[in-house]
Amino acid sequence: MLLALTTGPMAAGIIAYVLGRYSKKARDFFADAVTVLEISLLAYLSLKFIGGTDVFFYAPDLCGLGISLTLDGFRVVYGMVAAFMWLCTTIFSREYMAHYPRTNRYYMFFLMTLGATVGVFLSADLFTTFLFFEIMSFTSYTWVAHDETKDALRAAETYIAVAVIGGMILLMGLFLLYNITGTLSIDMLPSSIQIVKESYPGVMPKLYTAGACMLVGFGAKAGMFPLHIWLPKAHPVAPAPASALLSGILTKSGIYGVLIISCSIFTHDPGWGFLILVLGVITMFGGALLGIFSINLKRTLACSSMSQIGFILTGIGMQGLLGEENALAMRGTVLHMVNHSLIKLVLFMAAGVVYMNLHELDLNKIRGFGKDKPLLMAAFLTGGLSISGIPGFSGYVSKTLLHESIVEYMHEAGEAAGTYRFIEVVFLITGGMTLAYMTKLFVAVFVEMPEGSYDGGLHNAETPESEVQGTEAHGTAAHGTGSKKYMNAESTLALMLSAAVLLIFGFGPYKFMDAVARMTLPFMQGSEFGESVNYFAFSNLKGGLISIAIGAFIYFVVIRNLLMVKDDPGVIEGAVENGGADGKETGGKKAKAYKRYVDAWPGWLDVENIIYRPLLQHIIPFVLAFVLRIFDRLTDHIVSLTSRTLLKEVEPRRPLLFGNAFTHAVGIFMNRIVILLNKTIRRKSPKQINYEEKLAFSLDTIVKTSRLTSRSVSFGLMMFSLGCIFTLVYLMVVLLLHVGA
Repeated sequence: MLLALTTGPMAAGIIAYVLGRYSKKARDFFADAVTVLEISLLAYLSLKFIGGTDVFFYAPDLCGLGISLTLDGFRVVYGMVAAFMWLCTTIFSREYMAHYPRTNRYYMFFLMTLGATVGVFLSADLFTTFLFFEIMSFTSYTWVAHDETKDALRAAETYIAVAVIGGMILLMGLFLLYNITGTLSIDMLPSSIQIVKESYPGVMPKLYTAGACMLVGFGAKAGMFPLHIWLPKAHPVAPAPASALLSGILTKSGIYGVLIISCSIFTHDPGWGFLILVLGVITMFGGALLGIFSINLKRTLACSSMSQIGFILTGIGMQGLLGEENALAMRGTVLHMVNHSLIKLVLFMAAGVVYMNLHELDLNKIRGFGKDKPLLMAAFLTGGLSISGIPGFSGYVSKTLLHESIVEYMHEAGEAAGTYRFIEVVFLITGGMTLAYMTKLFVAVFVEMPEGSYDGGLHNAETPESEVQGTEAHGTAAHGTGSKKYMNAESTLALMLSAAVLLIFGFGPYKFMDAVARMTLPFMQGSEFGESVNYFAFSNLKGGLISIAIGAFIYFVVIRNLLMVKDDPGVIEGAVENGGADGKETGGKKAKAYKRYVDAWPGWLDVENIIYRPLLQHIIPFVLAFVLRIFDRLTDHIVSLTSRTLLKEVEPRRPLLFGNAFTHAVGIFMNRIVILLNKTIRRKSPKQINYEEKLAFSLDTIVKTSRLTSRSVSFGLMMFSLGCIFTLVYLMVVLLLHVGA
């Protein structure tokens, strides 16, 4: 049945596509039914696991290395989180996608991504993780590219490039890890690593290399700095339900991988923990800084996701530094993962309500939309207060645990305490920045008067209703409440249900959140907590209160004064028409000046545009072309040199005109002597003799004579006589030597 949780939704995606060709209503109900069945089956298997039954699937011959799936406490938690988020977003998609084109394609890949994502979280070995991880990347690509606008296609290009490059580097890390340990089983990795380290003490550099490659692959999906470039660009262009899943659950698949590396491979490794901590702090602060400057609703939420991923990475880093005493960091890490997933589900669906009514995300154009919309305001406020770490809401609990883990290690760091004090300060400032940009969003959407309002809120009565901005279903001139509802019953159910879960977690931290944390400890190689944390003691409240004070300062001083400018909209058009030429003499009134949000972030300061795109599109191709050109030229030179030396063809010698080599050499030598004598001694009577020709002629005569002689009988008799003479002489010598002896 575990396999059905992954392959079932994938097959259902194809069925949904076919159904949609005939009936969109049937397709929508079918998609709802698939997500309900998914969460029901997962709940059934989770209860079996909690009851003590091993829930496991293994296909040894599937995909070469085999596919293995399992359930444990962590996988139960995140499997249920994923299934719940898909259920809510599927219900919400019915209204949101009603007027979108290409919805059949959307639902097909929507359900296929569900199967792949659940496969990632249920995977029992890293090969299975990688397989579903890559499927998930490719199926979710269509979410980002769905609108097929220029911005959407560019964001999708960035998304798939990061996914593919990260995936290939991840695969390299898996090859190295398998070569070192001989296994990719997540449960077997800790013992295998320990055996390898004891047997081969010098293996750590190779192991760190494998871990770094895997970190690049998983960190890219998580949105970790400096691989975060896809996150702020993909969310604004993707449909809101897809944005909720991209931010809330797909990023956690990357965190899932980072947890495996940190908890199963580099268990209690302070060096690795410090690396993750530094990357987490940079990601945390950088995302919050981008959120402060952003004036796009969904982009701000995307930057917030980057920042919250940084908080989670900070917790993972502290686990490595604290070693066996890392219970605070472990609890804070997993609870902030769950909180962030559920919070972004609420916030992105709320942003989706705004967009499907106004088709705008710019804060200046959507300001005031949420006035007189209590359900939308309540849901957004719940998510905003939770992610800001306000006491009484779920985000406060997880952020308090993360903060206290830093404080705990700061007391044990000795000479390095100053470094961790600085990290604590950055943590608190970033928490304040989170509150500041969430306050900016809330005030813009739910408090401020809409653009076009007059003198404190009176709308221009002369503006005809036909010119009202909004969709056919909703809106007024200043996007106030129209004659129809701004969201239907299904969307309201999805939004309120997800917000209710946050409230339950926040109001019952000991009963619900601590129970979730306890379930996940075995996966992270953790031990049971010694005692419960008093979340509302002043020592724990102090950090949250400091962040609230910092957030208030940033909002009122930085955002309201430095990132907003006063705008003078001039004379109201209707008043001018009813009055004189300048709108003053006959009753025309001047509209009240209001502050407008400005995007003060430098346009050129884009990591993708100043680093990655030039690097991948220009620098690397140029360097590779230059190097390959050198090798090409070098090869040509080597071939040419070899052909002129080792492989040079021996030119046939010109035949000598006279004699042989001996007569030629001697003749040339004697000819030069003759030339020398003619120029000196015999200058007055020189002689012209060609000794080469003369010697050759003499040699030819001798050869011919010898040939004639050798062929005659007399020559044979002569040679016989000479042989007799030599034999006689030899015998006489031997006789004389014998007599003398």
